Amino acid sequence: MEYRQLGNSGLRVSTLTLGTMTFGGRGVFAKVGQANVDEAARQIDRALDAGVNLIDTADSYSSGLSEKILGQAVKGRRDRVLIATKARMPTGPGVNGAGLSRHHLIEACESSLRRLGTDHIDLYQMHAWDGLTPLDETLSALDQLLRAGKIRYVGCSNYSGWHLMKALGVSDRTGTARFVSQQIHYSLHTRDAESELLPISVDQGVGVLAWSPLAGGLLSGKYRRGMEPPAGSRRLQGWDEPPVRDEDRLYAIVEALADIARERGATPAQAALAWLRSRPAVTTLVIGARTEEQLAENLAAADLVLDPAEQGRLDEVSALPLLYPYWHQAKIASDRLSPADLTLLGPHIRR
Repeated sequence: MEYRQLGNSGLRVSTLTLGTMTFGGRGVFAKVGQANVDEAARQIDRALDAGVNLIDTADSYSSGLSEKILGQAVKGRRDRVLIATKARMPTGPGVNGAGLSRHHLIEACESSLRRLGTDHIDLYQMHAWDGLTPLDETLSALDQLLRAGKIRYVGCSNYSGWHLMKALGVSDRTGTARFVSQQIHYSLHTRDAESELLPISVDQGVGVLAWSPLAGGLLSGKYRRGMEPPAGSRRLQGWDEPPVRDEDRLYAIVEALADIARERGATPAQAALAWLRSRPAVTTLVIGARTEEQLAENLAAADLVLDPAEQGRLDEVSALPLLYPYWHQAKIASDRLSPADLTLLGPHIRR
């Protein structure tokens, strides 16, 4: 297992992170997975044996049950793992039971600590943007939790580029807690993050945790052109995270993954994870699994390194057109681009 610095922090995390959305199975999360404490403990055993040192959860997963199961499953070995969780989503009744206000954040953090059975959270992430709470309030509340020792690092999740830059600017102006990471949706199927979020990470020293790196199973290899998916699988037309807007492109990506996997004695999922692990600014991939077999398959991707030709084939088949102003920058500003700019524009510039 490889370990990378989390942004500009001194924290080193494994390139694969164990995701726990499958723990609990309460409410809408029953569709994702229903692991109990024993099953969760077995997944954690396997992940730790593979070198994983970060486990990711959220207070909204199964209405807090995921955190509770995680806390029970790591009891007696808490010092072997880093725990990341999130706050922002509704977790109770009342108009103040959601968002990133000082009131909700402090209450949510205390509740997560109780469910996890720990005295600190290693990475506390803002689960989504809150456009109604001033950033000064959110960041000063996080700073308060940091100074109290209840959290050690802070990150955000699902922010747009301008949201993230505004937050970093407020932190720098006020001297309050600065995000060391962003957890974002990123995969071969969904490369939208390359336009702004990855360049910001390179420029500002923000680590990237990629959630749903197999696009919710779309890149697993079970969805193929002209073939019926396995019984019980979701249909592409009803997929909304991420949405399937171009089936032909998706099938072309999966075919390329299958070809590479066949040549390397791997699986399409492992090839997809290997591609993503090599992308600029990516620190770790958040992998989850319904079964121990799926988890073992995903963990084995840590040992797969694609060669330049394989990387290039996947780059080409999954490429998205440049949006404005990026196509214009590639055309007229290519003589003065930073390393952050080149994460997106480099392949589009003729030397």
